[in-house]
Amino acid sequence: MSELGKLLVGFGVLLIVVGGLLMLVGGAGGKIPWAGRLPGDLYIRRGNWSLYFPITTSVLVSLLLTLALSLFFRR
Repeated sequence: MSELGKLLVGFGVLLIVVGGLLMLVGGAGGKIPWAGRLPGDLYIRRGNWSLYFPITTSVLVSLLLTLALSLFFRR
């Protein structure tokens, strides 16, 4: 149970840090200015429908989370 407690505390700290960063960026209209507008993000609009697929943003978020979690769970 000790491991589960450490894991929950770790996720709590991570949420606090991410929340604080989002509050700091909140002065810029409440959005992260670069998220979703990176080169490689697809946005297609044709007539009545549109498709948005943030490929580059997804890869960047995945890399950042992988680095953060690998540092956090390093033994």
